[in-house]
Amino acid sequence: MAATSAHPDDVAFDASGTLRWYDRTGSVQYGFCERCGSTLFWRAADKPSSLAIAAGPLDQPTGLHTELALFGDEAGDYHSRDDSIPTSPGDH
Repeated sequence: MAATSAHPDDVAFDASGTLRWYDRTGSVQYGFCERCGSTLFWRAADKPSSLAIAAGPLDQPTGLHTELALFGDEAGDYHSRDDSIPTSPGDH
């Protein structure tokens, strides 16, 4: 999965659309498309200045680039990896 983030104040939501929020834990909320089920956003109570945004639904060109590969060392053999991109075990 590829994702980016923004300050919540910099993101506007169309209240008439199909965005729905799911809160299972009380500390993390997931925004998803009610129609197709795609993950769109997530936000954590301990990071109020950050809204994570799934990159897949964004129109291209996004202008995004990979800065870190979580669990990159555990990638399947079907992934090609750019060794110049830092990797992390994903435990943070």
